[in-house]
Amino acid sequence: MSRQVQEANLQVRAARQRLRARAEPYWRALEEGRHLGYFKGLKRSRWVARMRVPSGDELVYLTYRLALCDDSEEADGDRILNWSQAKQKAEHWFASQLRAGSKTRIGPQTIKLEEAATALNELTVKEAVDAYVTMRDARDKARIGRAVKSDAHRLKLHVLEGSELGHLPLDSLSEDNLRAWTDGLADMKASTRKRLVNDFKAALNDTYRRHRKVLPPDFAIIIRHGLVAQSVPEGEADSGVRENQILTDQQVARLIATSMSLDPDGDAARVIILLAATGARFSQLRRMQVRDVQCDQSRLMAPPPRKGKGKTVSRIRVQVGADVLAALEPILVSRPASATLLERWRHKQTAPATWVRADRGAWQTASELTRFWKKVADQENLPNLVPYALRHSSIVRGIRVGLPIRLVAALHDTSVAMIERHYSRWITEGLDDLAAKAVVPLITMTDAAVSDSEADSGPD
Repeated sequence: MSRQVQEANLQVRAARQRLRARAEPYWRALEEGRHLGYFKGLKRSRWVARMRVPSGDELVYLTYRLALCDDSEEADGDRILNWSQAKQKAEHWFASQLRAGSKTRIGPQTIKLEEAATALNELTVKEAVDAYVTMRDARDKARIGRAVKSDAHRLKLHVLEGSELGHLPLDSLSEDNLRAWTDGLADMKASTRKRLVNDFKAALNDTYRRHRKVLPPDFAIIIRHGLVAQSVPEGEADSGVRENQILTDQQVARLIATSMSLDPDGDAARVIILLAATGARFSQLRRMQVRDVQCDQSRLMAPPPRKGKGKTVSRIRVQVGADVLAALEPILVSRPASATLLERWRHKQTAPATWVRADRGAWQTASELTRFWKKVADQENLPNLVPYALRHSSIVRGIRVGLPIRLVAALHDTSVAMIERHYSRWITEGLDDLAAKAVVPLITMTDAAVSDSEADSGPD
């Protein structure tokens, strides 16, 4: 025989406020086997419903989360319900379960009470962002070898501090909330706005994957439609490829020559040489090993970047000239094949404003190149130049010499769509050059040429 439910006075707000918070709901029977519950947490309260249904040879309860309770906010009939509205919504749910009949199963809306209590008191936008930032920091620490702050920390500034989303419960998050937040980023540069939205979307999706049992089943859909990439206003460049970041071959050669003259050890100069020769990202070069330099085949094997999902682990074959191999030769001699290819001197402080060389180690972050790169760029009168310009220039160089776009994309570990989107101007110019080669003179033929042509044709 089932235990009798101890009913609580849930109709009156003042009576509910006198109840203590606990990990299970207070129930009020509406009919035999059907109850409306009041789930009081430490931070907020919620209406839940349950009904008894057969499952095999026994009876089990299906539990359904209805909405938040109007204890501290006025009911709106949707997200926040009073007693009458919650009772009506519960009865609609009971009717839908009866219509399902024998097909009724414990589905995604059925939750364990202790899980619901955790979600009720902890799962907010702030918890989602904090968990994501912690994960990104740990990932960067494992990659670099020391504690660092990842760029995911910008979410704390723009989501937790710059908006009212921080303390909003995840199960109350709506598309309108997310659209209002993205609308508030309208003054940002398009590329910055896109990265920020993608990070926020990743944080919410990561939380949904870990807590999908206690979050609404349409939570992923809310994220997808609420955080839609905004259109770029006309005239605002979103590609990140600026005109002055595409260098000629002569400019690249001068940058390399200047870097070699300013770097007696050659450590930083070799990084710049490989950035120019391969068009790879710094994160790829820092993971190259001695075995990745194949002198007999005049090529380098660049590791794929650590981005995306389901990517192959095969290295990218890049052909290089004898000059690049000669620049790498000093760091290939007498070194094991598994050693990191690019290294630099590390320093330690022995006195105030006094630093001495300690040992050599692998490059860790692109910021280690910043000071030296600025010195080289300033000497070449290119003060706003960024190292990524060498990648832009490598891609454009491949397009200009007529390489297939698919090959250019493969050599730089990107997609054809990205090449066409960001480098369409140079693709068009290359096609124009090819089309121009097919043009032959048709009207300006000399009289002699015309006579020869008629003589070759013979009599009719």
